[in-house]
Amino acid sequence: ALIVDGGVGIAKKLFVGTDLDVTGNAVIDGTALVTGVLTTTAATVFNGGFAANDGCTITTADNSNQLTLISTDADGSAGPVMEFYRNSSSPSDSDSTGLIYFTGENDADEKVFYGQIFSQIQDASNGTEDSSIDFITMVAGTGRSRMYLFPTETVFNESSVDVDFRVESDINANSFYLDG
Repeated sequence: ALIVDGGVGIAKKLFVGTDLDVTGNAVIDGTALVTGVLTTTAATVFNGGFAANDGCTITTADNSNQLTLISTDADGSAGPVMEFYRNSSSPSDSDSTGLIYFTGENDADEKVFYGQIFSQIQDASNGTEDSSIDFITMVAGTGRSRMYLFPTETVFNESSVDVDFRVESDINANSFYLDG
């Protein structure tokens, strides 16, 4: 193991066969390649952002936020912003543009998709683009479309599930009610 106390600045290549333990600051001016697992015991700060080229998992052992997006900009524009971008070299009708799963376990310790939001390109033609978005929830053990926004219509209960539809007002719990 190579142990360095204090800052280190290395102008040539350093090959370490086992562990490298740095106590203090290590300044790397260039690219640091880690081919194994990089483990930190404290918060890691990326001042210049980061790009991940593979799937990522964020795990906590409590109910704290796993991901927080913060914008400190004080103007009137939108922020923070999260973008799902399908950057296809051959975009076409029916391409998916995003899927969000809301997942949990049932009492048999099985992974269940309790809710989904699914976005899709309906028409990829320049100038006449259309899209759809589908909100799906679990009903009696099966994922069912509860609200589907198409280019030409909005459909509630596309899956024809036996559920009621109700709109409340400030004084009436059933201002509009449709018995399923």
